Amino acid sequence: MLRWRGLDAVPGDLGRTVVTIGMYDGVHRGHQKLIGAAVARARALGRPCLLLTFDPHPAEVVRPGSHPAILTSLDRKAELVESLGVDAMCVLPFTQDLMRLSPESFTHTVLVSTLHASHVVVGENFTYGHRAAGTVATLTAEGRRFGFSVEGVGLASLADEAELTISSTYVRACVAAGDMASATAALGRPHRVDGVVVRGHRRGRQMGYPTANVESAPYTAIPSDGVYAGHFVLRDVEGASGARFPAAISVGTNPTFDGTRRTVEAHLIDWDGDLYGEHSGVEFASRLRGMLRFSGMDELVAAMDNDLVEARTVLGM
Repeated sequence: MLRWRGLDAVPGDLGRTVVTIGMYDGVHRGHQKLIGAAVARARALGRPCLLLTFDPHPAEVVRPGSHPAILTSLDRKAELVESLGVDAMCVLPFTQDLMRLSPESFTHTVLVSTLHASHVVVGENFTYGHRAAGTVATLTAEGRRFGFSVEGVGLASLADEAELTISSTYVRACVAAGDMASATAALGRPHRVDGVVVRGHRRGRQMGYPTANVESAPYTAIPSDGVYAGHFVLRDVEGASGARFPAAISVGTNPTFDGTRRTVEAHLIDWDGDLYGEHSGVEFASRLRGMLRFSGMDELVAAMDNDLVEARTVLGM
């Protein structure tokens, strides 16, 4: 998949495209439905499907200090949308200048002059332009003027709760609550935290449970404190996923040792080796228990022994 940051990096010979627009944070099942519609139209027209997204999250520019937790890094987002058939991804820096563009200026500058849209696919609640004044209706009218068609795709809901719309906000709430089953149902896969393995206090190795301490980017959506069953995924420097290992995962401040900094630490089950500096992802399948303060190391190790048994059961080992 081709990938660019900023309009200046878009190739001059791009040709006509089918464009879908959005943050696509999480690439959840609702996003997958929308992207599927865009890919299908692109294939029917014999044109590339281009996904237009933004960085940073517009909320941080519109209302500084309100940056939401981020479900997928740009690298992970690129990997996921490529797997759905997207041919190119353009990351548009969301700036004050972009925020002030009128809907018509955004359409002409971005969609027509640069991305050469012949068809645009968006969610039925899509808004754009200064003060979110543009809607699917205004985009459709602009499309008639500038020579592209528009498709508004209905929102997706959970199969067993038709009234509950799948959204990034909903998934963030599930992750924050440690409800990984609901997050998985909405995403269509386990929630993942990406980062780099850094050196910690090495207490896990002393207790017979070495862990990979994964340091993630600011604003990453990290589950509530507790112990989880899941998987540890190795990634290359470009973000592509590789080998995947079953793991017991700890999230929290290590209260038994009076810690103050939240960490994500994964113990790879039945594996030992040096992971420092590795780009990685931690997938959360199920929450086993909350984070507890133990009276000492012996009590903590006994709890970890039990955690490992439960993790094996959850992961079918």
